[in-house]
Amino acid sequence: MRYALAVLLGVLCSVSSAAAQVSIGIGLPSVSIGINLPSFPELVVVPNYPVYYAPRGDVNLFFYDGLYWAYQRDNWYASSWYNGPWLVIGPEGVPAFILRVPVRYYRHPPASWAGWRSNAPPRWGEHWGHEWGQRRSGWDRWDRRSAQPPAPLPVYQRQYSGDRYPRAEHQQGLHNRNYRHQPRDPVVRQHSQHQAQPQPQVQESERHGRAARQQPQQERRQQPQQGSEQGQGQEQEKGQGHKPRG
Repeated sequence: MRYALAVLLGVLCSVSSAAAQVSIGIGLPSVSIGINLPSFPELVVVPNYPVYYAPRGDVNLFFYDGLYWAYQRDNWYASSWYNGPWLVIGPEGVPAFILRVPVRYYRHPPASWAGWRSNAPPRWGEHWGHEWGQRRSGWDRWDRRSAQPPAPLPVYQRQYSGDRYPRAEHQQGLHNRNYRHQPRDPVVRQHSQHQAQPQPQVQESERHGRAARQQPQQERRQQPQQGSEQGQGQEQEKGQGHKPRG
């Protein structure tokens, strides 16, 4: 009986983990961060913080001031949609309130965090180095009484899941029409404006295909010109070979 229960628990754990581990496409540049959320995630407010976290699955996912924030493979990513595409965020560009979230709210913390206090934020100064700590001095200190309330969730995105999940070029328009929150954090505001800018990208295969289609047209335009040049050369040779008699 005990063995059967252990097997059942193992199966349930593997199913819940597989549901969260596929891939999110991330834009600018486009890479995979090894996470997939097939539907709008459950998000819960971190107590006394203006940040939400995802308590389900094996995903380090947060929501703050109108953007989703994911921590995966020692990198931070941000997106206005729960399943990307994502923007890579360097250590200098992560908002302070995201950095302040305690370790216990990371559902999949790195192994190097073992032994860190669960009710304290990650040791970012130790992790990213002394220079980063000097530039971001005071990131772990704040007046809890003056904390801003959490931003409203973009619940309209619940209707967009699976095959209905919008393509990147359609996301910003849907977001602007359905979500009225304006970021208050200046760092988040900058990221939001950057994501709102159109980012035309031409795939390598498309460039090759376009070049292949253009090449026959260029050759057809060159052939008559070459034939005309050859005809002119022959006329000149004939003229030189038949000199008038004196």
